[in-house]
Amino acid sequence: MTNYDWIEVRAVRMPAVVTLITDLGAGGAQVLALALEVPGSPVLLDDRVARAVANMRHIRMTGTAGILLKAKQEGHIPAVAPLLERLLQLDFRLSNAVQAGILKLAQE
Repeated sequence: MTNYDWIEVRAVRMPAVVTLITDLGAGGAQVLALALEVPGSPVLLDDRVARAVANMRHIRMTGTAGILLKAKQEGHIPAVAPLLERLLQLDFRLSNAVQAGILKLAQE
């Protein structure tokens, strides 16, 4: 795994909490548990149920498409559209409305 100084890898301090979140996979449950342990930290979530839980708990979040948009805005990638297209080919689920909105914000 590549290390980036702006990413901090953490383990959930109370792993038993993760098993209480039964509507999500282990990854989404761990992300939400960590967000509750470290208030104010933004999280990356794409799962609809996980995003709904994050909204209810007022957890700052973005999704993969939002990360791509930010990467283009900061000049890290030249375009969002080819990457979104590749994600869709890999069975990443993204509504047409969200895809159109991201591409509009990316001015593509």
